[in-house]
Amino acid sequence: MALTADRPVMDEHQEREIARGLRGGNPDAWRALYDAHAERVWRAVARLMGPSATDVADVVQETFLAAARSAAAFDPDRGTLWMWLWGIARVRIALHYRQEAQRDRLLRAGADHPHRRPGETRDALADGELNALVRATLTELPADYETLLTAKYMDGDSVETIASRERATAGAVRSKLARARQAFRDTFGKRTAGRPARTEP
Repeated sequence: MALTADRPVMDEHQEREIARGLRGGNPDAWRALYDAHAERVWRAVARLMGPSATDVADVVQETFLAAARSAAAFDPDRGTLWMWLWGIARVRIALHYRQEAQRDRLLRAGADHPHRRPGETRDALADGELNALVRATLTELPADYETLLTAKYMDGDSVETIASRERATAGAVRSKLARARQAFRDTFGKRTAGRPARTEP
């Protein structure tokens, strides 16, 4: 099920009450926010990051910590609590992948050490590299493109199902999907530019 398919967990009045509580540092407001959205944040982060439970838990925790630090700036007139939280989560996911890329460069440097057996580390890195690159690329796309591509290619939703959920025509969804795929290809190409092609032993 795509992110946009999730039904609102609270009405506008409840959202504004929680927003007021967050700005005032009310612990009850934080509990209400966490109870309403923690599972949804977890599922959304896990879909973009894959099965590594440790990394997902870290990003979810960092998301709520960042939300706590920026609560005073939340403006309900600019969007829902979910949109605010998911925007923070996307930033944390992108940061995670940037840090992972730095570690990857260090490991590659180690893989080229003269005393290491040829291919010993390089192949291990390449095994999971494609999935990591795909997920990292998704986090760099506009949120609506990321949601659409995830629904179509990770959740397996049909164009008709997405159109019904989005209250759009199938033609409009196909057109947007084409733009999203092009944006993905462009971004993925930039990420992989200069990387050595993997060769089979």
